[in-house]
Amino acid sequence: MNFLRFSDLCAQGKVAGQRVFIRADLNVPQDAQGAITEDTRVRASVPCIQMALDAGAAVMVTSHLGRPTEGAFNPADTLAPVAERLSALLGRDVPLVAHWVDGVELAPGQVVLLENCRLNVGEKKNDEALSRKMAALCDIFVHDAFGTAHRAEASTYGIAQFAKVACAGPLLAAEMDAIAKALLSPKRPLVAIVAGSKVSTKLSILQSLAANVDQLIVGGGIANTFMLAAGLKIGKSLAEPDLLDQAKAVIAAMQARGAAVPIPTDVVTAKTFAPDAVAAVKAANDVADDDLILDIGPQTAQRLADQLSQAGTIVWNGPVGVFEFAAFENGTKVIAHAIAASSAFSIAGGGDTLAAIAKYGITSKIGYISTGGGAFLEVLEGKTLPAFEILMRRAKP
Repeated sequence: MNFLRFSDLCAQGKVAGQRVFIRADLNVPQDAQGAITEDTRVRASVPCIQMALDAGAAVMVTSHLGRPTEGAFNPADTLAPVAERLSALLGRDVPLVAHWVDGVELAPGQVVLLENCRLNVGEKKNDEALSRKMAALCDIFVHDAFGTAHRAEASTYGIAQFAKVACAGPLLAAEMDAIAKALLSPKRPLVAIVAGSKVSTKLSILQSLAANVDQLIVGGGIANTFMLAAGLKIGKSLAEPDLLDQAKAVIAAMQARGAAVPIPTDVVTAKTFAPDAVAAVKAANDVADDDLILDIGPQTAQRLADQLSQAGTIVWNGPVGVFEFAAFENGTKVIAHAIAASSAFSIAGGGDTLAAIAKYGITSKIGYISTGGGAFLEVLEGKTLPAFEILMRRAKP
């Protein structure tokens, strides 16, 4: 992907004295009193802001927070707690500026946080007049919020259309590089793990990957539907029988390319869905009518781990079993450690996937961990994200 990088502009001395507008992702969880309970996104935004300050820019930063009603301010929607946390992290005062669309007073070496951008009327609909006003505030627009890259909004897309210069900040650039490496020019074999409760929520992802990957490992309720499609009984397990034809089509598409969707040969079952349920390992063709399949079996887990050890690239989205329950975590644990031990380039994304990575302490062993849930899924669907499209277009001379 060809796009301008903010880091390059800084290195080339093109940022000094310029007004820089950074679209960050500062949408952090808060408690009932408005205190930030987890600040990973704020901390992740600091390198881009510091880069701009070190380069001598006048720096404006904005983000959305929650789901405010455009044009109707509610105290719960304010970025004030974020401004306070940013001030602590940067070691300097970061004033919060409200009603900023029509102008911001700012000098080189200063940084301000612009109030919740989704309070602006026309933000979500990518209103052109609003976009042009935002673009007029700056000399350089920096998109550094991958979590919003799948949305064409005024502060993510419209401003990039009309700003003098539009580029990717370090967080977004890293996502774009990792996605290109994993999906556009992968080292083969390319193995994708797609797991979740329902085929319907990830059908388009499965269909897109089936045209590209060498192995498509399915897990969770999705695997149950594929087991049904393969003629196996799944008892009372979560599945979508009305999507058997689609599952069979994915299997057929993979087979036509000489690829495969590995079907579990053994599973871990229980009679109830509970942390203290008694687990039983069974052959895949021995599942009883009152069984719930809650994990892949040890034989299947090892077979998949062996395949992962031979991979050139691994894309991981979703745990393969109910890893929150100790009795049903082995499949996900084995998969996680196999990915960590593999020499393949790995990219992982999705909330449950990140939770599994943290649980098994393998963060440093994953090639790239994507921070954008919806954006990551749309990339797996084969979609070109609006942010990628506009930044690549603006990079052309």
